[in-house]
Amino acid sequence: MRQGNVYYKEILAGTITETGEGDYVFVYDETYVVKHPKSFITFSMPVRKAPYISNRLFPFFEGLIPEGWLLNVATENWKIKSNDKMGLLLACCQNCIGAVSVVPIKESNEN
Repeated sequence: MRQGNVYYKEILAGTITETGEGDYVFVYDETYVVKHPKSFITFSMPVRKAPYISNRLFPFFEGLIPEGWLLNVATENWKIKSNDKMGLLLACCQNCIGAVSVVPIKESNEN
């Protein structure tokens, strides 16, 4: 399971997760829902308490992933397959142009 914290204008907005079953889940942070109920990250995902679930990466997040020569640089330097959308999102989208960034959540090695 891979996860990333999603920030909107440097405020934690929520978390995106790739589950072990291959689904993608985005859930807004509880505090964000209360304090910023109208500050959605995209029109297609308005702020709500219920998670968004999809069997493919949400188009908004896929749109953050670089294309063209920059995608080639990322895939070659970080050895990430071009079809590994979650891997690319977590590797390349920490400092995106625009209001949204995605910061990987490190997996804990504790049992």
